[in-house]
Amino acid sequence: MRYLALLIIVIPAIDIGVLLVSGKTFGVLPTIAFIIFTGVVGAYLAKREGLQTIKRAQEQLAYGQIPGDSVLDGISILIGGTLLLAPGFITDIFGFLFLFPPTRKPFKFLMINSLRKRIEKGNIKIIK
Repeated sequence: MRYLALLIIVIPAIDIGVLLVSGKTFGVLPTIAFIIFTGVVGAYLAKREGLQTIKRAQEQLAYGQIPGDSVLDGISILIGGTLLLAPGFITDIFGFLFLFPPTRKPFKFLMINSLRKRIEKGNIKIIK
């Protein structure tokens, strides 16, 4: 929880700094245009990837499989879309990393390992 609080303070501060430098270097209007452009492209990608993930999960359920990988993809897409809503270049970079399937794999790996460790510690209980 303390890492999350740190990220909530540090990442926006870095984003504001980068936006200020960008506005001074490229100008205010190009910076605003780029922020809007990344938001529109990010919304399109999040929608496309989200619909593909839902379709894949439905196919897995139709065949009687547990859609575990699709659930992790959905969580990654949700995080990526949320990061793209925040104005700033750093959050946009991480948002796009969560949206693209090849760059999403390391984040899914970290999520799986985190869940596995919490289950082994007894913080999460699975009821059958």
